[in-house]
Amino acid sequence: MSQPNFSGLAGGLSLLGLLAASSGALGQGLGNSPYSRLGLGDASLNTGGVRQMGMGGIGVAAPNGVNVNELNPALLYYTNRTTFEAGYTGQFKTLRNNVSSQQTGTGTLGYLALAVPINRGWAAAIGLKPYSMVDYQSTTLDNTVAGDPNAQVEKQYTGSGGLAEAYMSHAVRVAKGLVVGASAGYVFGSIDQETSTRIGTSTVGLALSNRDIYQQHVYYSDFAFRTGVHYRGKMSDKINYNLGGTYSFRTNLNGDRSLNLLREDASGVQTSAVVLDAEVPGRAQVPALTQLGVSFDNNRNWTLSLEGTRQQWSQFRAFGEQGGSSGIPLSDTYRFGVGGELTPDATSVDNYFNRVTYRAGLSLAQLPYRPGGTTLYDRSVSWGFAFPLPTATSVDATTISLGFTYGQRGNTDVRELPGGAFERNVKEEYVRMQLGVTLNNRWFIKRRIE
Repeated sequence: MSQPNFSGLAGGLSLLGLLAASSGALGQGLGNSPYSRLGLGDASLNTGGVRQMGMGGIGVAAPNGVNVNELNPALLYYTNRTTFEAGYTGQFKTLRNNVSSQQTGTGTLGYLALAVPINRGWAAAIGLKPYSMVDYQSTTLDNTVAGDPNAQVEKQYTGSGGLAEAYMSHAVRVAKGLVVGASAGYVFGSIDQETSTRIGTSTVGLALSNRDIYQQHVYYSDFAFRTGVHYRGKMSDKINYNLGGTYSFRTNLNGDRSLNLLREDASGVQTSAVVLDAEVPGRAQVPALTQLGVSFDNNRNWTLSLEGTRQQWSQFRAFGEQGGSSGIPLSDTYRFGVGGELTPDATSVDNYFNRVTYRAGLSLAQLPYRPGGTTLYDRSVSWGFAFPLPTATSVDATTISLGFTYGQRGNTDVRELPGGAFERNVKEEYVRMQLGVTLNNRWFIKRRIE
């Protein structure tokens, strides 16, 4: 696929992601996501694992005894067997503005989790999951150089890396129907970003120009904490209701930042290097995240959930800069979702597909980026399946789950800026898939001797 060029465009987020440096190969990360330049990258927003993906990324109030629900640590209480779960995520997307488009894809390990029921009123879990991901690459051309109508300025933006969270969670029942939970995580990882510039004039074209490269490497690490609560009650003899909520506390991630300025000649050979900063300490202030949800079920084969999320990204700072290295101020975000699951007959012998769990959900989220004060949205529809293996017994069982999400975020609107330049928004159209394997086993069985 040919690489499109852009001229007369304003700098900033709306220009990212429309040119790929290479095509075809799948890699770690998001697969060239322009919005991952913001903040610490594309944040996970605590949307859970493969079960939650199939229901629109919700589940803060939906208990489940098969999967590990680390979205709300209080829901670990409903883990009735030792459970190990792993997920693998793949994604394919198309990025476009009003003049060009690009396709890209990726595949990466999604998460790992292990939950253990300690006694009748206490359960715990450990796991590893993504916290944020950065993956973008783009090129822009500007023909509006004062004093030289034939001059061009080419800028290339690249970013890679991300943060992960290793966590430990506990859930304790404190009263009938009421469970509280807490999670402590260690967030760590690095983000690499580059901005390179070269100028072609009437006498020296772009192909013969030197390139100046501004490099930034930041390593973050610190602890993050989350609390959760869940209450389960009865609406009638057949219908139960569940109320759940989580609060992820504001986190100050300690970081070490290194800045370098490089120069390359027209053939790509480095000719000079200047260290601007070497492991200068700082921090990133990640705002608190609040999630509230309600669900209904019949304690047998179906669940319906509704959920809302709020995060104050307007308070995000990184090394004292509002919006971080992108220099783009962020705004508060909201997310709403509805989803559910249905198992026709979990005890069916004659029809295997009656034992399969079917999931579906819808989600609408605001993006923290507001070009010209206009709110951009991420709209998605999700569906999924859980396939129990026929070898399941009362002691151990294995479930293979699939979750799918089709979504669109951003738009292709064009906004004219002062000076005659234009800002073209980016629209991402994506298909995301997650494969999950869940192993349930009953540990610590007391054997009877007759």
